[in-house]
Amino acid sequence: MSESKNVLNVDTKKSDLSPDDKHMLKSMFWRSWLLFSSFTMVKMQAFGFEFSMFPVINRFYKNNSNEKKQAIVRESSFFNCTYETAPFIMGLSAAMEKENANNPENFDPESINALKASLMGPLSGIGDSIFWGTLRLIAAGIAIPLAMQGNLLAPFLFLAIYEIPSIITRWQLLKVGYTSGEKFIEKSSKSGLIGKITDLATVIGMMMIGAMTASSVTITTPLKWAMKGATLNVQKILNGIMPGLLPLAVTLIVFALIRKRVKVIYLLFGIIIFGILGALIGIF
Repeated sequence: MSESKNVLNVDTKKSDLSPDDKHMLKSMFWRSWLLFSSFTMVKMQAFGFEFSMFPVINRFYKNNSNEKKQAIVRESSFFNCTYETAPFIMGLSAAMEKENANNPENFDPESINALKASLMGPLSGIGDSIFWGTLRLIAAGIAIPLAMQGNLLAPFLFLAIYEIPSIITRWQLLKVGYTSGEKFIEKSSKSGLIGKITDLATVIGMMMIGAMTASSVTITTPLKWAMKGATLNVQKILNGIMPGLLPLAVTLIVFALIRKRVKVIYLLFGIIIFGILGALIGIF
């Protein structure tokens, strides 16, 4: 009995990745080298991530054009993560896309982006501290003195110290993300964890948007009115109602216009013109 269990365990491990899985993951890995291509300030690495996910989309949705279109749009959402840790999210997303294709009735596709959003920050913190903050400095500290001496091996030494661990990490995390993702989905579907993660990611996302609005959008008004010997400061009144009320109001207006499909370029020019006119009139 114990022997049969061992055999089953070995078979399961061997069958974790089928030849098709390996081919797909290799294609994703090579594509992931272009993660920073088509980088934009709006969606960051979104299009590089989407490009890396095309082997997944083409494989699991090849017979369903409508689902394929939805997957393409879904995988082009905002993404920003450390280069070395991003493949883990790619592998996990691939496993979730597979589950969505095979079991659409019992799977919420919104959980794919929710999970991506919840993992980007923590994995970036880990990746930045290990690779950008530590390994890169060690590699540079060893290679730069050699380069200053005219040693031609300096750049190759830097690449060996930094790039070899980077490449190994990206490939292994891609495989771990995909294989563990299938097990994670199976367990979380039964326990309802996916729904909880989706809700949590939504809350975190709203908190981040609120924090970014408060820290990045700065709008004040110098308007003052003299009333019966007293000066009425409009900005102080607004701060008394709610600090940052003007930035929040402008952000919500822009958000509403974006939802109405107003082009971003029109909004940018509109904000510039509105700001200039407001400054000339004395509103801002």
